[in-house]
Amino acid sequence: MRVLGVSGLPDGQPFKRRELPGLDERDYRIVQGLDSAAAIVTDAGVVAAAAEERFTGVKATGALPVNAIRYCLREAGLTFDDLDAVAHGFHYAPSPVHAANPYFRRRHDQAYAPEAMKGRLRQCFPDADWDRLFVPVRHHLAHAASAYHLSGSDRALVLVADGMGEAESMTVMIGEGPELRPLAVVPAPHSLGTLYGAVTLHLGFEFNMDEYKVMGLAPYGDAGRFRPIFDQLVRLRDDGTYLVPVLGENRGWQEFETLAGTRRKLVELFGPAREPGEPLTRAHMDVAAAAQAVVEQALLHTLRHFAATTGQRRLCYAGGVALNCTVNGVAGRSGLFDDIFVQPAAGDDGSALGAALAVHPARPFPRMSMPYWGPSYGSAECETAIAQTTGIAVETYDDEDKLLDDVAHLLAEQKFVGWFTGRMEFGPRALGHRSILADPREAGVRDRLNAVVKQREDFRPFAPVVREEDADTYFEVGGFVERYRHMLFVTHTRPAYREPLAAVTHVDGTARVQVLRRADNPRLWRLLGRFGELTGLPVLLNTSLNLRGQPIIRDPRTALDTFVRSRLDRLVLESAVVRHEGRTS
Repeated sequence: MRVLGVSGLPDGQPFKRRELPGLDERDYRIVQGLDSAAAIVTDAGVVAAAAEERFTGVKATGALPVNAIRYCLREAGLTFDDLDAVAHGFHYAPSPVHAANPYFRRRHDQAYAPEAMKGRLRQCFPDADWDRLFVPVRHHLAHAASAYHLSGSDRALVLVADGMGEAESMTVMIGEGPELRPLAVVPAPHSLGTLYGAVTLHLGFEFNMDEYKVMGLAPYGDAGRFRPIFDQLVRLRDDGTYLVPVLGENRGWQEFETLAGTRRKLVELFGPAREPGEPLTRAHMDVAAAAQAVVEQALLHTLRHFAATTGQRRLCYAGGVALNCTVNGVAGRSGLFDDIFVQPAAGDDGSALGAALAVHPARPFPRMSMPYWGPSYGSAECETAIAQTTGIAVETYDDEDKLLDDVAHLLAEQKFVGWFTGRMEFGPRALGHRSILADPREAGVRDRLNAVVKQREDFRPFAPVVREEDADTYFEVGGFVERYRHMLFVTHTRPAYREPLAAVTHVDGTARVQVLRRADNPRLWRLLGRFGELTGLPVLLNTSLNLRGQPIIRDPRTALDTFVRSRLDRLVLESAVVRHEGRTS
């Protein structure tokens, strides 16, 4: 069977702009259906997957994933006639809320209903038989399937937590064989994800975009200062769920659409909201710390309850909240589970993959390795892009050992190296195919990379990548190296190495480590070994190959354009090493 999965609600944000003109630009991100993507699953497993943002350059776009769909079909060698189904990661149905409110009724009919999505697909791909192909899938089922069916488990506790699906914000399920059975639901009006997003807005960042900045800011703050207040904002229940009464401060549908009531309450409790670009104060850091702490507490409360009531020692986890690597690290260290699998595209891009997996009858599949499911580019395509680029000098290598040796020396000299090779990763993490690599040994490297290359806030940490055989020497991964494949868990750098690995160790002594198996990425594995021979530390700083506001880069042309306008020292483009013309160092 061959199933194409798609995510996104392409008319959701345009509908809001049309119906509610004049809102603050950040308010238009308080909407369903961003991070659109496509994926193809066959009897062999996942064949291709990519987010639309990588093709259009519009970060977190919710546009219909036309380019991603075309890529997936091309990669799989299929047409729409060859498909058995096209699964969409939402299944909205009319509800009493829609019936009672003309705005919500129009939004459902014009943007959220399955027929609206089917109509958009028919406009762009008129030759496909959409009445035969189109299958809507409940959003949380899609998230759950994306984790459980690729975990390698045939029985597990499954947790989905995000801003909201159709009407729920957290769902606990049990996975048994090919089936997923719900155990408990927290409705959308009590969403931890939405609360965290409201705090993100209060701190001057973007809703549905910058929550990871709050996570990175939290270790600088004192969680105790505002913790008693946050304990009132999130109330734990005996059944393993929780209430978030502050979301009930939104009076009427217009305040619901902007979270105005919740944001007013946050101002009342914590002082004026920070405007984007304003300096960060101690109070902002303390709010971030307390918000992070209460989310950790609530999710651990849920996990403890359902681990106890089900007896399950395996956890599969997805949804936007599952990208909070600090929470994941706390869950991992709790000892509640022997195995935790977080699907690396845990946000809404991954619901495209999950929708396809939910429909495909061969589920569950063997445990996935690396999500290298995006486009790759051969030497001819790279050479064409190089020939069209001015302001660069290029050295092409026939000897892979020599290339790796030269790059290792550059990194040891604290040069910043763009690393473009193989198939693009699926999900928000650069996992060694579309990366910027750097020396992890000095805090000054982190500060300089934040300031002059990534052009982003100075409080944000960078992640290390380390070979599997070296991981537990430098980081507290213990016997759980499998957990750290996809850069989704925070753990502690071992005390003896926190100073030697200052560029990849956060202020609280933690690191969002990626543990690399040789079989998964032999080229980067070898580079780590060569760097270790030169420096005594076989660890590299690994961050995404992009600049501020860009998605991770997809193709050679964009990689070269970005390199030319960046302060990167080198760009490895498959077998070519590119430098800025006129620079010899």
